Amino acid sequence: QVQLVESGGGLVQPGGSLRLSCAASGFKWNYYSIGWFRQAPGKEREGVSCISSVISSNDQNTYYTDSVKGRFTISRDNAKNTVYLQMNSLKPEETAVYFCAASPGSAYACYPGPSWSAWGQGTQVTVSP
Repeated sequence: QVQLVESGGGLVQPGGSLRLSCAASGFKWNYYSIGWFRQAPGKEREGVSCISSVISSNDQNTYYTDSVKGRFTISRDNAKNTVYLQMNSLKPEETAVYFCAASPGSAYACYPGPSWSAWGQGTQVTVSP
């Protein structure tokens, strides 16, 4: 049974930091790219950052949406089947539910398309004074 469980969300002041975690089980971890996506109220879900699979010829390639480059860092701990998203200098407009997802395809497709076949339940991130 494929399972992705996000944690680490919460309330943070503008300019603050959070680290999200995505713990995975039930599938061949090494064969899957992992991505972080977010959805704010009234908006479409968008890709935030993705990391390639362990077996990818481009191992550990990472991709970021332009608005988070230089502030967010994605990483994976293969011993723990966990992917992290370190988020620094958070902005109020980044308030959203953050989801992680797994794809047997390329992390380059870092947008919520059909290749992302498994999703977590999401964790709320609120950036507010």
